[in-house]
Amino acid sequence: MAATCALAAALLLHPGAVGAQEATLAAQGVADAAATGTAAWWFWPAVLFGMTFVMGILAAVGGVGGGVLFVPIVSGFCPFHLDFVRCTGLLVALCGALAAGPGFLRMNLASLRLAMPVALIASTCSVAGAMVGLALPTSAVQTSLGIVILGIAVLMVLARKSAFPAVRSADGLSQALRIHGVYMEASLDQEIAWKIHRTVPGLLLFIAIGFMAGMFGLGAGWANVPVLNLVMGVPLKVSVATSKFLLSITDTSAAWVYVNRGCVIPMMVVPSLVGIMMGSFIGVRILRVAKPGFVRWLVIALLLFSGGKAITKGLGLPFIV
Repeated sequence: MAATCALAAALLLHPGAVGAQEATLAAQGVADAAATGTAAWWFWPAVLFGMTFVMGILAAVGGVGGGVLFVPIVSGFCPFHLDFVRCTGLLVALCGALAAGPGFLRMNLASLRLAMPVALIASTCSVAGAMVGLALPTSAVQTSLGIVILGIAVLMVLARKSAFPAVRSADGLSQALRIHGVYMEASLDQEIAWKIHRTVPGLLLFIAIGFMAGMFGLGAGWANVPVLNLVMGVPLKVSVATSKFLLSITDTSAAWVYVNRGCVIPMMVVPSLVGIMMGSFIGVRILRVAKPGFVRWLVIALLLFSGGKAITKGLGLPFIV
């Protein structure tokens, strides 16, 4: 019953447009889930809701995007085809970005002048990454995903943050593009003027960020903020706000590649989006009283665990805790 409902949902998403290859992919994905037993059709949607609810809490308190937790954990411990998981991961990250982006723009924290050239590069490369990810064998993508997740965990351990990076002078490219701005820093009750440097190296890094976002369905908030803040010298609050706005463009571009291939199953997407959003609301409240350091290390431990699981699953090896 679960396989039939999910396959029907995938085919109804593109009536008359889903070819034999996409139908086979959908059948394979839901067959994997159905093969695990004779559970009721609502069992795996309920599991996804519970998992993403917890992820939403951890993501909000730990300062990471939901997509970077969703893809490795769900692909490693749930019997869904990786293509469906990556597409849902992009939609999870996109949902959070669309919810936060307009507010950051109204508060003048997200910079359009900074976001536009970055979004052009990252979104183009995310489309290329999504196409490459769909063309590669699932085992190769799963193994590569595990390596990337372990790298993200290491980056979180080593990453520094600078609220107000020291930029002595703007470089020529940022001056030509007029990338600068002023925002109101409420904690200091004063306006902060900012400019950027090392624009070319920063834009080159977004080629890799966009490619990985599309290939693995991780979103890109985990990489956007460090590059904007530490490499290009953007203030931390502006980096976070602009990163959220960037996700709404980058993830949309990559997600359409998966949608066009029929990799969307509403029975996966709906409970995942509802769970991550409800968890995020709770996480924001918990953030006021929780110790961020403890949650950060908990998130890192989850990434290390799920990254190891992804590698062993991709290589076909047993996973021993």
